[in-house]
Amino acid sequence: MATAFSSDGEVALRRRLGPVATGAGRRGGLGGFYEMGRAAAFVRGGGFRKVALQFPDELLADAAAVADQMEAQTGAKMYILGDTTYGSCCVDEVAAEHVGAEAVLHYGSACLSPCRKLPVLHIFGQQPLDVGCCAEAFRELYPNRQSHVVVLSDVVYAHAMGELEQLLRPEYPHIIFSRVVCEDPPGPAPHGEVWQFGRQFPVEAPGGLQDYAMFYVGAEGLALTSFMLTWNCCPFSSFNPATGCGRRETLNINRALMRRLYLVERARDARVVGILVGTLGVAGYLDVLQHLQELLRRAGKRSYTLAMGKLNPAKLANFLEVDIFVLVACTQNSLLDSSDFYRPVVTPYELELACNPAREWTGNYLTDFRDLLPGACAHVELPPAVPAAEAIPDISLITGEMRATRICNPPAPQLPPSTTLACRDQTRALTAISPAASFLESRSWRGLEQQLGQTPVSKAVQGPRGIAIAYEDEGRKQP
Repeated sequence: MATAFSSDGEVALRRRLGPVATGAGRRGGLGGFYEMGRAAAFVRGGGFRKVALQFPDELLADAAAVADQMEAQTGAKMYILGDTTYGSCCVDEVAAEHVGAEAVLHYGSACLSPCRKLPVLHIFGQQPLDVGCCAEAFRELYPNRQSHVVVLSDVVYAHAMGELEQLLRPEYPHIIFSRVVCEDPPGPAPHGEVWQFGRQFPVEAPGGLQDYAMFYVGAEGLALTSFMLTWNCCPFSSFNPATGCGRRETLNINRALMRRLYLVERARDARVVGILVGTLGVAGYLDVLQHLQELLRRAGKRSYTLAMGKLNPAKLANFLEVDIFVLVACTQNSLLDSSDFYRPVVTPYELELACNPAREWTGNYLTDFRDLLPGACAHVELPPAVPAAEAIPDISLITGEMRATRICNPPAPQLPPSTTLACRDQTRALTAISPAASFLESRSWRGLEQQLGQTPVSKAVQGPRGIAIAYEDEGRKQP
């Protein structure tokens, strides 16, 4: 039986790779699908000599052909990023800097999070959309021609929104089409406009956004879930171009929010929090790491910062001392379903709800961690510190135990960096100076030990061949 920490070996043995559609067979051919002209103009206009090309897994089959054509058109050296450190929707600036790239061409679906250093051109890939079928599905979902509807789309279908607007605008005077923008607004968003998730659209109804319904063009996924939780006051419907079907979204937003608020209560009970670095390219991630560390320190909780690439349950299960994790990632990857994980994983906003007494639940859910930083639209200052004797008692809704809401202003005493890890003797490398070292000593198994001079030397022998679940010589060894 497969569990959260294993997979069905039979499936792995029988798995075969299916045929991969190449860019030549897509809409507009290789040059049209990947917008070679626009990409070449970007490279030549910036005078870039080294450019990194980032593809998602489903488009890697075209990577070599695209790189060859781009080098022929621009004369610049192209580097294909073979694997991304985190989600493929984010620009992997770290991998690009390894080759000294001066710019990045990001292909495929994107979260449109702003980058820190390198100039980026997003090329989404013009996936086909049956505009007539989509318009017909919209009419069935919204028979009232006076409906106030905002049309959102996955970025890979953004190229077809103009044609869809020409079909629907004469029939629906109150329809609004969002526009994909790859940069943040220069300051606060103008009054009556929404700038979020790389989309911009005006809000004209007297009641604001809550008077609108949302129509999403794209497949079900993380982007749609993030939209629905953030704009939870709006009813959603969608059209899936792959199936050609429209539907009213039946995701129980109240249930989803109740699940997230339950995780907030778990974060209030936690004493040790692991801060997971889920991005190295989104602007402001270092600032929010410092913000979370300070928030946890003033709340009287210990914290560890962990950078481990792509997350899975087995990796996080190594940190048994951690009560809960908080993931710093882009808007699409921050809402991690942690039901299979040994410990829950929350978002920075949920941790703020748990540790900042001045922040209250207003019904507006935030998935962009940059909104929490000082000077941002949703920043809330911590209240003044109070003595421990005057801390307000609170009862955990999960354990029923009493806990105190602590806000500590004076900084905790810090040991000199040189004594954080200290040599104690020949058998024990770490002293109990840090909490992590203390917990490590309490474990019965602490990892592999070298035991130099104690293990006899043996000759190298031929090892088993094949994959671990079915070595080639296993059948011969059995009686």
